[in-house]
Amino acid sequence: MIRISYTLFIATVVALPSAAQEKDRRLTEKPKHYNLPYHPWTPPTTKEAWEARKQVLKEQLLLSQGMWPMPEKSPLNAVVHGKIERDGYTVEKVFFVSHPGHYVTGNLYRPTGKSGKMPAVLYAHGHWTNARLSTANSWNNDKKSGAEATEESSKYFHQAGCVMLARLGAVVLHFDMVGNSDSMQIAHREGFKDVEAQLRLQTFMNLQTWNCVRGVDFLTSLADVDATRIGITGASGGGTQSFLLAAVDDRVTASFPAVMVSASMQGGCVCENTSHLRVGTTNIELSALIAPRPLGMTGANDWTKEIETKGLPELKQIYKMYGVEDNVMAKYLSFPHNYNQPSREVMYNFFNKHLKFGVNGVIAEKPFKPVDPKELSVYDSAHPLPKDAANAEVLKRTLNAAQEKQMQSLLPKDADSLAKFQKTEHAALRAMMTDQLPKADDVVVVSKGEKVEKDGVISTEIVLSRKGQGERVKCVIVHGNDFDGRGVIWVHPDGVASIWKDGKLVPAAQAIVDKGSGFLAVEVFRTGAAAKDERPTTNLKVGAYPYAGYFYGYNRALVAERVHDILTAVTYARSNDKVKSLSLVGFEKAGPWVMLARGLCGDAVTRTAADVNGFSFNTVEDFDHENMLPGALKYGGLMTLAGVIAPNELYLHNTKGAGSTAHLRAAYEVSRQAEKLHHVAGRSDPATVVNWILR
Repeated sequence: MIRISYTLFIATVVALPSAAQEKDRRLTEKPKHYNLPYHPWTPPTTKEAWEARKQVLKEQLLLSQGMWPMPEKSPLNAVVHGKIERDGYTVEKVFFVSHPGHYVTGNLYRPTGKSGKMPAVLYAHGHWTNARLSTANSWNNDKKSGAEATEESSKYFHQAGCVMLARLGAVVLHFDMVGNSDSMQIAHREGFKDVEAQLRLQTFMNLQTWNCVRGVDFLTSLADVDATRIGITGASGGGTQSFLLAAVDDRVTASFPAVMVSASMQGGCVCENTSHLRVGTTNIELSALIAPRPLGMTGANDWTKEIETKGLPELKQIYKMYGVEDNVMAKYLSFPHNYNQPSREVMYNFFNKHLKFGVNGVIAEKPFKPVDPKELSVYDSAHPLPKDAANAEVLKRTLNAAQEKQMQSLLPKDADSLAKFQKTEHAALRAMMTDQLPKADDVVVVSKGEKVEKDGVISTEIVLSRKGQGERVKCVIVHGNDFDGRGVIWVHPDGVASIWKDGKLVPAAQAIVDKGSGFLAVEVFRTGAAAKDERPTTNLKVGAYPYAGYFYGYNRALVAERVHDILTAVTYARSNDKVKSLSLVGFEKAGPWVMLARGLCGDAVTRTAADVNGFSFNTVEDFDHENMLPGALKYGGLMTLAGVIAPNELYLHNTKGAGSTAHLRAAYEVSRQAEKLHHVAGRSDPATVVNWILR
């Protein structure tokens, strides 16, 4: 527990209780992943608590989808052609711009014999092969099981759902997943897997979610669509699209994800996973973001079979807070994974109620005459794939340019733009860390050793944790007999060992005590002795698809865990009545961790000094790099994120190679506190840093 070099302690420190000697839970538990048997969620008990949680969670979700802040929307330039007449409805072929060079493809179903504004439904087809343009299922099996009433609905079950919705009076956009049917610019599950794409939050899932947002844009642009009655439905992977779109886009009136939402498997495809999405949350809680808008679900003999008992009760607690408990429902149907007729009929009746189709009685699906899939393809000689259609690599370059333009637009120029910049960066930082400064009662002292005094230096070893988290953050409190209330949080890559040499405090640590101050040395996650422990790989592989989002979508990045521990220490120190002011100092490669943590400390910290160590997120080339942080480059990198610290005092040194300081300097200049930013290209010695902190 205590290294031999800590000779100051050897003779006198009492052994800490066994709870403190336990390993940090984060070192012993396997990383979380999408396919755990159970992803539990305990809802907040009050509406006020939920609303507070909802705001933080919504920002985390938007960030994970590359939508914080919302990207600029290109003109749709929609092409609608090739109308096919059927009994009670028409089918047209559609493609429109999502991002420049990327197109959404699908079919538009419209009712005939209707007038005025009509409700609209986005129909996401899920992971069926060549889904919109194929036949599927076995009619003999479906007839025997009762899954389908006709051979046509069995073979063309996607069409069946769209046709019936149109006959009920809805305009329906049946659109393609990326890499399916007509959307062949980028193969499904391919692209956006490299380190730079992750650092910029450019992912396959984000592209697909953005396509859904653009689908709403397209539907609401139609003259015959009522923009106040927009629904989305889909099964399996289409179910993921359904609840996520409704969570990120308030224009969606009602959502019906079929055979997807559950408290167990969360979605196994690359298109259903992205960094930060489910860190500290689950599909059930993410679905709750839709409340109080209507949410309907079906379950089957798959991972969703327990939805009525695990998931629905928790969701009803949230809806009850809004007085609309009947706005959420789930029904288990004893069939294999599907979107068959009984499940579709639950969906029709759900949308009839909430999108106000105006149909009396229980709706049953009617037979229809399918359109040959060959006739549904959107591209032909008269309407070819546009020449600017981009593959993944070209699209990434387009997205890079758009991100740079967006960051430049956030450069602070006045008080209003400074507030916008800091709000954007602070929320991004909080979401990437999946953390914020904890409340005092959320930090617990797991154990505390006896005070040891030698040569006027008083030292006490403690172990901290967040309540119920099973963490073990070793710290040492050091001060003299004349402590004046000025506290310092000391963070070093060598952990608490960094304050001692040959049984005595190192000069910088001794200087803090000599000046009448005290400090708390913190051994953050995987530093000190634990730095040598083997870490799990973060570029996880599911089937044939290696993808870092399978790790970073459920687990904090290593740098975020270190920031987490720094925030724990800050709250602990501030909760001590004897501490009148608190400063943060990060030595060597711990400097960037301290900078990121300081951005979430509010007014709890007065001064911050950090060795930038010449670090830039541009230099991260490995998913397992200790400073790998998905999204960091999207938000300008380390020096730009530090702009949220303004106007508080900040001393940065060893900054050569760390990247642009334009946003950081602008934040201090606009706040008229430029003198509080100290920026040194070379490395300052520890004595200089301590003198600045305690001047």
